[in-house]
Amino acid sequence: MPVNAAAAYQNNKINTATPAELTLMLYEGIIKFCNIAIIGIEENDINKANLNIQKAEKIITHLRSTLDFKYPVAKDFDNIYDYVFDRLVQANIRKDKDIIEEVLEHIRGLRDSWKEVMKKGNIR
Repeated sequence: MPVNAAAAYQNNKINTATPAELTLMLYEGIIKFCNIAIIGIEENDINKANLNIQKAEKIITHLRSTLDFKYPVAKDFDNIYDYVFDRLVQANIRKDKDIIEEVLEHIRGLRDSWKEVMKKGNIR
């Protein structure tokens, strides 16, 4: 029963979130999956590493698909997402946790900046 309650809570959280909150959740998801991938590499669990890097890649792909290019900043985000995606591919090929750590630095920076913008009330 607790698992179902937790799943229901998580679904409700997602369904009631603003677009800005959803973006924050996506950044958090990338961070979570990258951390699990690093654990997979450390444990020599190639499947775990691969699966979680691919999950992070899917989130990046989704973030890219939601960019609105009528705003000039979208191109900047697209360039960052393209770079991060490429680094994730390289990390997966090499099973290189240092590359994943680099990705985490970029994503944490984006997440932290996003939180600041949200705090200031500039987006919803």
